[in-house]
Amino acid sequence: MNLIETKHDVSYGGLNMTIAGELVPVCTVTLNPSAGPVFFEHHILLWRDPQVEITAKALKGMGKRVLAGLPVVVTEASGSGRIAFSRDATGQLVLFELGAGEQLDVREHQFLFATASVEYSYYRLKGISNLMFGGSGFFIDTFKGPGLVAVHGFGNVLERDLVQGEQIDVEPGAFMYKGSGVRMETQRLGVKTGLMGGTSLFLNRFTGPGKLGIQSMTFHLGTGD
Repeated sequence: MNLIETKHDVSYGGLNMTIAGELVPVCTVTLNPSAGPVFFEHHILLWRDPQVEITAKALKGMGKRVLAGLPVVVTEASGSGRIAFSRDATGQLVLFELGAGEQLDVREHQFLFATASVEYSYYRLKGISNLMFGGSGFFIDTFKGPGLVAVHGFGNVLERDLVQGEQIDVEPGAFMYKGSGVRMETQRLGVKTGLMGGTSLFLNRFTGPGKLGIQSMTFHLGTGD
């Protein structure tokens, strides 16, 4: 799993991509029929050339996704021409090149687009009560290679490469992505705030080996998308 440098134009498998914008970044993709389509969530489409074909693509496990309140259909763009994607938030866009069988786990609401060869699924993390007011957990999008995946980070994106057994505690809203080999657990800390009381502080503990993405502008479910 390789994070691709995104300060300049990027090419991958016949696709050409340009990332522009200082505050709310935009990724413009030049499609090529030989490279195949890309898929994305429809609400992150910013603009397209009229000749770019837009169709719907059904996802696997539709019944479970409906029950979870997740999208059952994504949008697919194909043909020749340009199409641009952006989320309506300050941040940074990063691209990942996944090898065959490599999996990237991304926090929900941060996926931008992926090449058609990428397998898109999800799983649910239960008991992360600091992220869901009801304590029912939240969802992680999974992307399995080969292919290219683009994601949006709130604020700046920092990457840690954890060695075997290395641990780090991260504020829940700062978690962005991880390699599938990185284990994630919730830590509840009792913090004394005075002689007669205290409060609970929740942190997510990640254990290596693998890559971990941290975003500098913490995002909590219910505060934005």
